[in-house]
Amino acid sequence: AVVLSELSLNPDAAYKALIVEEPEAHLHPQLQAVLLQYLQSKEMAINGEKAVQVFVTSHSPNFASIANIDTICCVHQGTEGTNAFSPREIEFDKTKKEKLQRYLDVTRAELFFARRIIFVEGAAELFIVAALAEKQGINLKKHSVSILSTEGLNFDCFLPLFGKSALNVRVALLTDADPPKHSYPELKAPLELSAMAVLLQKQESEFVRPFFAQKTLEYDLALQSLNQTSMLTALADLHPEIGKSLREEVNKAESANKSKVLFKGMFARETGSNIKKGAYAQALAQVISDAEVSFSSPPYIQEVFDFITQD
Repeated sequence: AVVLSELSLNPDAAYKALIVEEPEAHLHPQLQAVLLQYLQSKEMAINGEKAVQVFVTSHSPNFASIANIDTICCVHQGTEGTNAFSPREIEFDKTKKEKLQRYLDVTRAELFFARRIIFVEGAAELFIVAALAEKQGINLKKHSVSILSTEGLNFDCFLPLFGKSALNVRVALLTDADPPKHSYPELKAPLELSAMAVLLQKQESEFVRPFFAQKTLEYDLALQSLNQTSMLTALADLHPEIGKSLREEVNKAESANKSKVLFKGMFARETGSNIKKGAYAQALAQVISDAEVSFSSPPYIQEVFDFITQD
């Protein structure tokens, strides 16, 4: 503050700048926000003080989430050496930059520091993908992988940040094929992509690759017969009566229909409310974490792990 005051009041300099390295060190996250707002305020000439341009180097996602996206510059190890990239250089579609700014909370701002990213639709995928990786002994943190939720199909505002002339970061986009509601495809059936899924498929590039469930994450989990018992156990932990009744229905169903019966009994129920996916995912992740429980990843999630962890 003293240095900035001296700079802003100095009548002798035509241009004034302050360069600060890692100012977030030892600061509480709330104070980081206050500090950044203060530094930003000094770039405007007010109350007789002249403007001072402030440069901050930081590894803080707090700073990255609060800063105006047009002021961010990322220095990263790219495919051809060290690169510098600024989001302001991207031509976003209408309203997409504003949307990205709103979605960049502290967690999602980690994308500016990650070396590999798995984008998922919501909390359910976030919990289960992490649990499946751990189940297979895959240490995503060791591979510098961040799993980030876009809270729905909001991939469109994030994907422009990645590419040959942007961040050279490997990105797996994990989403649903979302075929018609009456469709319950088999495990290796050709994908029946919704219109939105087709648009996401077109986003594939050297750095970005989409991966699709046959229907949805929960249905694809149920397609693995090995997983059905554990899925029913997780349901019973949340809703004992529903879990008991659905277990009886699944046991009576023919093998080829068990996944359909299991999925409909939770997320397309004919009577009563559907099971909340986020709460169910937490319960299922807890079951999966038991070392005594056997559980398999759907093929498309296995492909995500192979893609995101390869050298």
